[in-house]
Formats: sequence, C-alpha cells, structure tokens
Amino acid sequence: MPVPSVKLSRGIHVMHVFYRIDRTHWKEMVDGESRLTLDRLKQLAEANNAPSNPRLVSFVNVGGKADLAFMMYAADLAQLSQIHRSLEKCFPVGTLESVYSFLSVTELPEYVTTEEDMLRSIQAEGLQPGTEPFNQKLEAAKKRQAEYEQYRLYPELPDWEVMAFYPMSKRRSGNDNWYMLDFEARKKLMAGHARVGRKFSGRITQLITGATGIDDWEWGVTLMAHQTDALKEIVYEMRFDEVSARYGEFGPFYVNLRMQPADIWEHLGL
Repeated sequence: MPVPSVKLSRGIHVMHVFYRIDRTHWKEMVDGESRLTLDRLKQLAEANNAPSNPRLVSFVNVGGKADLAFMMYAADLAQLSQIHRSLEKCFPVGTLESVYSFLSVTELPEYVTTEEDMLRSIQAEGLQPGTEPFNQKLEAAKKRQAEYEQYRLYPELPDWEVMAFYPMSKRRSGNDNWYMLDFEARKKLMAGHARVGRKFSGRITQLITGATGIDDWEWGVTLMAHQTDALKEIVYEMRFDEVSARYGEFGPFYVNLRMQPADIWEHLGL
C-alpha cells in the first residue's frame, strides 16, 4: 500500500524534535563516519530549504536538556514524516537519543479579526463610512490582515540567533475553565494578550501552532529572538496578562541557538 498523502485544507504541518548525542556510541564510530553523518545532514537540509515548506532548520540546544534541535515544515504529513525519518537515518544507529518531540499544524486563531471588527475600529477613530480616508484605512487594514493570515498559515520565520520553544494549553479546572467562557469573553481576553505581544515587534518573531487532538498539549509556541533578555521579558510580561495568569498552563522550555550543520559539528565537538 502506498504512503497516503495527508494535507490540511489550509496551512502546513510542523514538527519540533530534540535529541541528545550518545557520546559513548559516537566515540565507537569508525573513522570518517562523523564526516559522512555531517554530509548526509547537510544534504538533507539543502534538499528541504524552501522559504516556507518543505524546510528543515537546525539548532543547538542550550542548557543540557538536549544537544540538537530541529524544526521541520511540510504541507503533507507523509512528507513531514519522511523528513523526520531521513533526519534520524543521517546518524549511525545508537548515536542519537530522542529527548522530546512536538507535532502541530499552522492555523488561524479562532479570534481572527473580521471585516466587521475593522469597520468598528475605523469608525471609532471618527472617520465616516464611504469617505476616502475611511476607505483607505479599510483597505490598509485588509492588507495587513491578509499578510498576517498568510504568515500564520505558511510561515517564513527569520534566521535569528535564538529560538525558544514551549508547549502550552488552556486550563480546564473549576472556575478557571477557559472553555466555559463565551466566545466574546475569550476574544476580548485574547485581544489584550495580543497587545502585550505586539510591544515586542522587532525583538521577537512568534509562531503559534495548534496541536489539539494531535499532541499532548494544545499549542506550540516558537519564539525567535536576537537576544535572550527579549525572551525573558515577553514571557514575564505575559504572566501578568489574565490569559496566562489565570488560564495558561505551560510545558518545558527549550532555548536553542540557530546553527548550520557544519557549525553544530564544531560547537559540539563532533
């Protein structure tokens, strides 16, 4: 039976994987095997280097939770799976130990801005519908929204120096059950949450991917930054927002440096 083709109605599949190198097995490799492993990894990354997908991006983990980290993007689930298996096949048997993986998909938020929201916002500025200034504002808002939706569904993350990843879910307990709130209440809370994030424009690029029914947490959060303090500041400030303070639950945090395979080999002494 052929491998099935599984695509989303819109958006792509994303996987984060983290590995530790088994140094004992690594030292037992025959001469030249390290170089061959690097060559295989470089070829795989070069073959999957589209701006959005298919794409394989390599990192070094900082802090000891893992050694290596990779992000993979593909429109087809089978293609994503093949990239993942090909990645593991780059390494000799016994040298790679899986630490953590997270499978998710790109998606538009449930609370995406509608044209009705745009109209209300522009009218709140005192502009009258049908006038040229009003129409210009509306067209500009529609353009920004279209660009935002394209990014959320088919992201092209920048190659900034630091990548942080963590999974999260919304709390479902007692009076702090996110899913018992009505839609308008949730939308209002998320609008305030988004305003906090926008304060870090230029310092943080964020990608939120959905994993409800796919993995153990509901979302994966990927933050790209130039500096570690930007990561600390955005997460700290978000803690005071009600969406996080009352309804957020968070998994492990992984902080990683963006590196090409050859630089990874030098950095880890492989």
